[in-house]
Amino acid sequence: MPAEPDRDALCRDCAGRVAFEARTCPGCGSARIVRHRELHALGVAHLDCDAFYAAIEKRDRPELREVPVIVGRRHRGVVAACCYQARTHGVHSAMPMFQALKACPEAAVVPPDMRKYQAVGREVRSLMLRLTPLVEPLSIDEAFMDFSGAPPRRRASPAQLLARLARHVEATLSITVSIGLSYNKFLAKIASDLDKPRGYAVIGRAEAQEFLAGQPVRLLWGVGEALQQRLARDGITQIGQIAGVSEKEMVSRYGKIGRQLWSFARGEDERPVNPVREAKSISSETTLDEDLSDPARLRPILRQLTGKVARRMEKAGVAGRGVTLKLKTSDFRLLTRSRRLEHATCSPEAIYRAGERLLSGEADGRAFRLIGIGTHDLVKNRPGTEEDLFADMVPGPPVGQVLDAVQEKFGEGALVRGHGRRTASPRGGSSKAK
Repeated sequence: MPAEPDRDALCRDCAGRVAFEARTCPGCGSARIVRHRELHALGVAHLDCDAFYAAIEKRDRPELREVPVIVGRRHRGVVAACCYQARTHGVHSAMPMFQALKACPEAAVVPPDMRKYQAVGREVRSLMLRLTPLVEPLSIDEAFMDFSGAPPRRRASPAQLLARLARHVEATLSITVSIGLSYNKFLAKIASDLDKPRGYAVIGRAEAQEFLAGQPVRLLWGVGEALQQRLARDGITQIGQIAGVSEKEMVSRYGKIGRQLWSFARGEDERPVNPVREAKSISSETTLDEDLSDPARLRPILRQLTGKVARRMEKAGVAGRGVTLKLKTSDFRLLTRSRRLEHATCSPEAIYRAGERLLSGEADGRAFRLIGIGTHDLVKNRPGTEEDLFADMVPGPPVGQVLDAVQEKFGEGALVRGHGRRTASPRGGSSKAK
């Protein structure tokens, strides 16, 4: 007699339902069984690719498969990603490369290949979209999925569909993913970190508050280092302590974020899985070949980065209401300074002018190893809202489109704006949308 539907466990390897008490799958013999009383009733998931950049490099380069791999630039760089072997030595993302190699000297350092990673990320995303239209990307290698909008698939539960998806990604793309399954986004994301790599973890309604009670407050969405310290000063270090405070008191102490923390601490999260997730900012940054303190040498690099940002904004059809300058000092101290603009813009000149003012305020003799510029508070760009020096001339393609076309065919340095001539050599930048 088959097991009752709400008591079925799940085989992670063949995605078949098995009896809750089964030690191995009768279908394939696997011992990788997921057991949870709410397993087939939950429908919100978080999928996270395991050590994504490093996993792709190991896949494509057989000689790296048995050695620790660090993705990043060896000279004056930071760790962009690393494999689990390297992590056992204490290596982690954003660690200065010299520290990473000191901790794991046998590691192979591989420069990042973002185009390759993005292509694989798109393949994973397309596989997710075959199961449900409600896919909300968080980054190149992770996304939320909500199965409430998914078509019925021969009575397969979301839990089964996710197991099949993980198996398919591994078989076709030769990388692995970890799955977190729950009833809201907050808990699904926590669950995906519980059993990495090749993980499959579940947090149901019945145990959510008990599970959260003993967890550190840093696990809560929105709690950074500063808020964590503030909570600690108030005697709050564990999530259960927040759940024990009234909502009114949390709001009076911490404002809007206090209400969110109070809800999360009780296992509540009303945010929907939003398949249209607009970028909140567009930025570009570069690590310099040498520490620079002279503003005259930093400004041309800032102009180059501003040009990249403006072209990406033009492509995306957005304008920004604010500009943020990012600097990292020679002792790895990170500085960010922002400026609100009078009007939303995607003009490289307007963005540069705001960034240059911010740079002038920080260039006080300190040496910097990294510089970046970005725009935030993005809105849809409305053509004609900004003054155009050449508005009366015969219309043609925007300058950004011309630059993109030339640079795509002949390379980054083939054509630059007249004021963009390079006088100092950056190591090689990276652009990102958040």
